Amino acid sequence: MVIDDLISALLEFVASVPDWQRLLLAFVAIALETSILIGLIVPGDTVVLVAATATENWWQWAGLIIGCILGALLGESFGYFLGKVFRPRILQLLIRRKRWFRAWKSIERSVLRRGGPFIFLSRFLPVAHSLVPLAVGASGFAYKRFAIWTLPACAIWATLYASAGWAAGGTYAALADRLHGAGYIFVAIILAFMIIMWAAKKVIARFSRG
Repeated sequence: MVIDDLISALLEFVASVPDWQRLLLAFVAIALETSILIGLIVPGDTVVLVAATATENWWQWAGLIIGCILGALLGESFGYFLGKVFRPRILQLLIRRKRWFRAWKSIERSVLRRGGPFIFLSRFLPVAHSLVPLAVGASGFAYKRFAIWTLPACAIWATLYASAGWAAGGTYAALADRLHGAGYIFVAIILAFMIIMWAAKKVIARFSRG
């Protein structure tokens, strides 16, 4: 079937990339995704999902998760210290963009009101995961407290995406030779995961505003 051929070609290509290169790519993608501004255009979650489809054992799975955690922490730390050092200039830049400025002020109020729990939840929210570290740094929130809250969130996020990619790739590899249309199962797993994450983000966003 056509879909099986397409999925096989994709997975073979991903698997042909050396492990360390896939890990490095995921690390860089997540570091960029969690960095201010750049994070709004870099699809780090997609990169991790695709990289995870080539996972064959627990060591590769754990390595990918660790790489993603380190990449996220690097990107968020960059945003934190950028906000801490350049707060006045950042505000001057954002005030020219009303939409960005409103988002900034909303995030800043949430950080001041909720502190750590909001930092934790923000990792799972689009846009916020790039802007929150910047706002936290600008608010004077201690870096140690910031890291304590964001680190477990990064670990959960990385584990979810790495596991979903491995489940999809592993299931397809196990069924491809025995079942025509196994590609549909691969797509179904990915779509189900994305729908669940989308719904979870909606709930988290509503809770974080409440």
